[in-house]
Amino acid sequence: MDQLDKMIQLAESCREDYNKAKGGNKAAGTRVRKIMQDVKNAAQDIRKEMLESRDG
Repeated sequence: MDQLDKMIQLAESCREDYNKAKGGNKAAGTRVRKIMQDVKNAAQDIRKEMLESRDG
């Protein structure tokens, strides 16, 4: 699995918790924030990968 697929899968995995958090479930909100941090890190990895391939 490449980095982009990993990031997309992470984001999609929190859809149910996102909806629960919107309804007021604090624990689901915590899970969403953790997953979004993982998405952010995956996006940063993709960014680094693109810069390395450009400078190659």
